[in-house]
Amino acid sequence: MSSLLIHNIGMLASPEGCEARRGADQGKIRLLENAWIYTEDGQIISYGTGNPPITFGEKLDAGGKLVTPGLVDAHTHLIFGGWRQNELAMKIRNVPYLEILAAGGGILSTVKATRAASEEALFRKASAALDEMMAFGTTTCEAKSGYGLNVDDELKQLRVIGKLNKEHPMNVVATFMGAHAVPPEYKENREGYLKLLCDELIPTVASKKLAKFCDVFCETGVFTAEESRRILEAGKEAGLLPKIHADEIDPIGGSVLAGELGAVSAEHLIVCTDEGIQSMAQGGTIACLLPATSFYLNSTYAPARRMIEAGVPVAMASDFNPGSCPCLNLQLVMNLGCLKYRMTPEEVLTAVTLNAAAAIGMENRVGSIDRVKQADFVIWNAPDLNYLCYRLGSNLVDCVIKKGVAQTRFSMSR
Repeated sequence: MSSLLIHNIGMLASPEGCEARRGADQGKIRLLENAWIYTEDGQIISYGTGNPPITFGEKLDAGGKLVTPGLVDAHTHLIFGGWRQNELAMKIRNVPYLEILAAGGGILSTVKATRAASEEALFRKASAALDEMMAFGTTTCEAKSGYGLNVDDELKQLRVIGKLNKEHPMNVVATFMGAHAVPPEYKENREGYLKLLCDELIPTVASKKLAKFCDVFCETGVFTAEESRRILEAGKEAGLLPKIHADEIDPIGGSVLAGELGAVSAEHLIVCTDEGIQSMAQGGTIACLLPATSFYLNSTYAPARRMIEAGVPVAMASDFNPGSCPCLNLQLVMNLGCLKYRMTPEEVLTAVTLNAAAAIGMENRVGSIDRVKQADFVIWNAPDLNYLCYRLGSNLVDCVIKKGVAQTRFSMSR
């Protein structure tokens, strides 16, 4: 049996429980001073305040610092070939994304690079990205396919995700997103691609257990609300839980559809309407918001406060991808959650831990410091949660603990 006692915790901050928190409850977290946590074989056994009753096993001194659950990144496009730095100049000139896409850039240029990349090259690149994410405090993440857009290359991406989940310390949850765009070879045959998705790709992914979720980009110029419904219902029939990219550029009905289908999450939601918010609240859908994308695209920000007030659980994620958000730092996302969404530090912590875990079906394993959950923590170079959300541009991680094992230790002054 391996054990770890983390002691001398100045402040322990964590949401509580095994389900997404909504409304006023999103801002209710456990705060313990002079705390400790005891783990065995990668699971949390007990925690408390004062002198720990455990005297055996490995010990880790938190140095009077802040400890939180490991961060959970609930939305990434982790597996891709190439980069898209050549689009930066177009963004500076305010060329709309849909124009970049129509000209063969955007998603389609990454599709070309991803198709050309070997499985091993994609694995090495994504593994390095996971190392960087973990150094910023992320211990669990979701990863989508969607840069293959054909049978062989979508399955290739999903196999890479599965291998990363087995071989990297990070927990990586797979989402099938063949409905990320219509590939060039189907430009004049949308129905053909929809049939490929619904009749071949989705059943194959489900039968091979390569993904837990099915996602679709419901947006002007990509997939309509009715096409998205068809794809997600095919996914549900095959056993894949629905997610949806909705209301990022135009509110064409994606958020309303999310609530109607009982989607686990709706993502982006920059221009989400009141009707969409009410539908998500009624359907139990988690709003997975991506403020770093709004920042990078110099766009507006999702109406997070209206969502919280309406009882929609709010999660936040990086949207790490090579085009619209080449950022994998959830600390920046936390800063933006406070500054742009006007969320409190307590609401922000819940958004990147428990609610994010619920958005990827991991709420029973990670996302809070509770007994029998996985022993995933971050020791921060911060005295409290306010300081963590207040500092901008520095990596405040002191130590990342994954499944009860210290992964990264830094030495930084406050």
